Amino acid sequence: MTVPSVRPSKKERRHIPRTHVPEQDPATRAHNFEEVNLGFTAEMARLEAMRCLECKVPKCVDGCPVGVRIEEFLSLVAEGSYAEAARVIKLDNSLPAVCGRVCPQENQCEGACILAKTGDSVAIGALERFVADFERTNGLSRVEMPAVSTGKRVAVVGSGPAGLAAATDLIKAGHAVTVFEALHELGGVLVYGIPEFRLPKQIVQAEIQALEKMGVEFITNAVVGQTTTIDALFDEGFSAVFLGVGAGLPKFTNVEGENLVGVYSANEFLTRVNLMRAYRPKSDTPIIGVAGKTVAVFGGGNTAMDAVRTAMRLGAARAVILYRRAEEQMPARVEEIAHAKAEGVEFKLLTAPVSFGGTDDGWLRTVELQEMELGEPDESGRRSPVPIEGGIYEMPIDVAVIAVGNNANPLLRRNEPSLGYTRWGTVIADETSGRTSRTGVWAGGDIVSGGATVILAMGAGRRAAADINRYLETGVFEVAAE
Repeated sequence: MTVPSVRPSKKERRHIPRTHVPEQDPATRAHNFEEVNLGFTAEMARLEAMRCLECKVPKCVDGCPVGVRIEEFLSLVAEGSYAEAARVIKLDNSLPAVCGRVCPQENQCEGACILAKTGDSVAIGALERFVADFERTNGLSRVEMPAVSTGKRVAVVGSGPAGLAAATDLIKAGHAVTVFEALHELGGVLVYGIPEFRLPKQIVQAEIQALEKMGVEFITNAVVGQTTTIDALFDEGFSAVFLGVGAGLPKFTNVEGENLVGVYSANEFLTRVNLMRAYRPKSDTPIIGVAGKTVAVFGGGNTAMDAVRTAMRLGAARAVILYRRAEEQMPARVEEIAHAKAEGVEFKLLTAPVSFGGTDDGWLRTVELQEMELGEPDESGRRSPVPIEGGIYEMPIDVAVIAVGNNANPLLRRNEPSLGYTRWGTVIADETSGRTSRTGVWAGGDIVSGGATVILAMGAGRRAAADINRYLETGVFEVAAE
């Protein structure tokens, strides 16, 4: 369908079908690490943006955790004003090229779109990506220089989405911002957790470079709680500290045999590939035993999909998802599940591990599995999986990847006892402000909420930045209740 010369009436817009994002052919992409989604052309973007009904009360904005002015940027895209649309998005979202690729829009802005009630929502995420990519590839990016310096210094710990969002708003307010990153590369979960075929690393690097141009200082290989402390940061002259260190301690299934060689946590598996480039020839940190072998990934979230699709690209002869619930209960994005299936990933649902078996010298060879069924609904209406009597069988595997979630890294709790913590090890922080139990310290993202999405972490970072700015202006701090 061609782009109309005159914007259609609202009635006509309802009959324009949603434009689907072009993709690499599944048979090809299953063997490379190039991006799967190819993005809209300008004509596709304009046509899709014209589907917006321009609601007087745009529910899509309410559905966005950072409050992007969606109706405004869509109107600009429909007009062909792409650089201006990028400017509007960046008023609220400093990482549009990232969020346009990895956010669960179907549960947020697109899920709130009025068109979703009777058909397909506007492809807000794909349009956000298009606008951000257009600005970057055409050299139209504008660096918004910060306001007049306040003379205050803020330390941001962690360069993941929460930290980057906080740093952006704080530098714009005129504060001097230093970001401390524990790893040798910047980006946090954006670089070590999300594969290249979903989020190219050059996209993350471009966003970070923009912050550097604004004046944000980045220091790598800096582990707060080890190489420095919160006390030391205050002694060095920082007026406030924001903790966005994520939740990087992997959970395991705690079944027999998880210590066998060939059993990985999803964190290790994906970090080796994404950060250490284990897929390259002669890598220093190779993933052994994948090529031509059977890889089983346990879990049903986006991390599980990332791991199993990565295994396909590493040459696995068979890549299998094993999940103890039904498909409709999988927390992964619908798109990621569909992509995995198209690439040849097998799904064994209502299946749970009982034990792993191996050779005498400690190498993984099998997994014993238990067939499950959904039991009766509990008080909340949720049906939990229960074992089927006699439904145990063995499956030969060479590699297992455990992708059942993360806990808070205990390093912070062990070395920074002045903060308040939950029984799960996450930092206690006020939901609306990010204030912790210690004056001058804020926290947000996965270290507070547990594993969540990129955009939710960014929202937490922005809320904390606003409260830090208020504190630096007033000197008033009300600690979070423990």
